[in-house]
Amino acid sequence: MHYSQYEWNNKLQKVLNNKLKEVKMGSLAYDEETNEIAEDLRRKNITSDGKTADYYKLPDGATEIQDLISFKNMNAQVGEMFRGLYRYGQCSHSDEMREIKKIIFYGEAELARLKKYGGK
Repeated sequence: MHYSQYEWNNKLQKVLNNKLKEVKMGSLAYDEETNEIAEDLRRKNITSDGKTADYYKLPDGATEIQDLISFKNMNAQVGEMFRGLYRYGQCSHSDEMREIKKIIFYGEAELARLKKYGGK
């Protein structure tokens, strides 16, 4: 199974939280490193006050669109939509009408994939 960074962090946080509960109940030895990782993940939970949020910050070292696509673990359809939206109206060989049709095409392909294989 393939998880996004957000899904992976959530799953890891649940595992660590369960391990910490076991530590507190005395059924598992205390592990300082596990506690530090769990605390770090808790601090990284994404929240927004409606103005801005951490999920809009660029990852360290990101210098081009492909860095963002890789960091967010986007699949082919989502990556193509993202590229199309970013270059929208700026591509010399493709006018806005062609670009929006491509974005819609990939959006419909992603929707079909989610319907067929499940998704949130």
